[in-house]
Amino acid sequence: MLRRTALALAGLPLLLFSGLSGALHAHEHEVRVGDLVITQPWSRATPPGARVGGGYLQVRNTGSAPDRLLSGTMAVAGRVEIHEMRMDGQVMRMRALEQGLVIPPGRTVELRPGGYHVMFMELQRPLVSGETVVGTLVFERAGQVQVQYRVGAAGAGPDGQPHRH
Repeated sequence: MLRRTALALAGLPLLLFSGLSGALHAHEHEVRVGDLVITQPWSRATPPGARVGGGYLQVRNTGSAPDRLLSGTMAVAGRVEIHEMRMDGQVMRMRALEQGLVIPPGRTVELRPGGYHVMFMELQRPLVSGETVVGTLVFERAGQVQVQYRVGAAGAGPDGQPHRH
């Protein structure tokens, strides 16, 4: 009896750790800074020689005041800017948001392909499917926060599956 109890207790840390790692995995793509909750940061693989890439995520403002996503940094990019893509008649136009992107209180803003996005400029190397690329985002009120962009295949969506319009 004593031996069975000792064996059961010896396996307890492994059982607890495996349960904990599952819980950590469920929240690994959520980062909080101030009143903001950033979820699902991801990017797409870029071809060799590409000088730009895009970053996508969701930002939820749980506070009572607006905040503004101003810029960011990334070790593999010379510059990081916040951009908008929108239709202008029959032409899709992209522009840098010089004043940043407002995150209204009580709302979630999604940065996604074809809309608002983080633009990685002057890439020093390709972004490779399967890797995680670390960067920072800079907010007017909340300050800086580190995020990890999961890189999916070229043309993939946030779940790694082919993106459909």
